Amino acid sequence: MIKKAIFGGTFDPIHIGHIHIAYEALYRLKLDRIVFMPTGNPPHKLKKDITDALLRYNMVKDAIKSESKFTVSDYEINRPNLSYTYNTLEYFNNLEKHTQWYFLTGMDCLMDIQNWNKVEDIFKLCQFIVFNRPNFPAFTMESIRKQKKKIEDRYSTEVIYLDAPLLDISSTNIRNSIREGRRVDYLLPENVSDIIEKFGLYK
Repeated sequence: MIKKAIFGGTFDPIHIGHIHIAYEALYRLKLDRIVFMPTGNPPHKLKKDITDALLRYNMVKDAIKSESKFTVSDYEINRPNLSYTYNTLEYFNNLEKHTQWYFLTGMDCLMDIQNWNKVEDIFKLCQFIVFNRPNFPAFTMESIRKQKKKIEDRYSTEVIYLDAPLLDISSTNIRNSIREGRRVDYLLPENVSDIIEKFGLYK
């Protein structure tokens, strides 16, 4: 069976930390493909200033174009309504019925998963792969272990913890550095900094 993981995120902007995690999941779990999914209208960020969806999509597209096992989907950015993970997973499960779907996301999402829309159905449609984030020091191995077991027991699922080396990079810090006039191209995949410069993003 084909194994694919949806890697959801605002990717505002996508950076080498995202690429690093995608490669770790690809190789460690022997996945056939990683599908990057830029969010359109994420319900948890309604009050935040998010870069235009098409620009974020194009940054991801340019960032992964040299990797044959990475692809990007415009499914969520083309949805007129809020981007709920359940709808995305339902769509892709119906589209590719013989694919085993995974959902790749940060540990912070697993900590908050019980507040997601149709969470019980989400775990029926995919298997979660979670990774820690360097800017969330509160997530100790003990807290990760407890939350992982709690979710597994409650929803009769198995959560894969991707214990991969972390790159201390965040989109927030990149945006702040750009506003301060600092160089960030070394933190970004090829061509992403060109798009940021061309459209004057984050200034």
